[in-house]
Amino acid sequence: MNSSVAAAGSDLRFGAVGIGDRLPELRNTPTRVQLFRYSAVTWNTHRIHFDSDYAAVEGYPDVLVQSHLHGAFLTRLCTDWMGARGRLTRLAVTVKRFAVPGDVLICAGTVTGVEKVDDHSGLVHLGLEEIRESDATVCAVGTASVALPV
Repeated sequence: MNSSVAAAGSDLRFGAVGIGDRLPELRNTPTRVQLFRYSAVTWNTHRIHFDSDYAAVEGYPDVLVQSHLHGAFLTRLCTDWMGARGRLTRLAVTVKRFAVPGDVLICAGTVTGVEKVDDHSGLVHLGLEEIRESDATVCAVGTASVALPV
């Protein structure tokens, strides 16, 4: 298979991917407004996500990107890649470092395994990471499995 999977989408099929293929990178730059809104819709009232003065008291340089938002960025990496015919069957994310508004977060993924399920579908296993561009710090890592049609 190719070392980099071209823009995927609704036509992506199980036989078109192989171990070592890379997903197209996804870049996100969270803003204060996005963090505030994400806190609101998830009922996350921890002040480190919307009050920079309070975040400073806690020892942080600014308000922090929510752990679940890191996970949402990695989820979107998978769903954008798999397209409409794919199905995300498993996702596990661990946040390792914080990020703040304005950080460019690069989500990347690599195919780590392929497993034919039956004549109609197969599972593609992915290794995921989210890296802060400014200093190459890994903010989050994860794994996922995606079911694709054959």
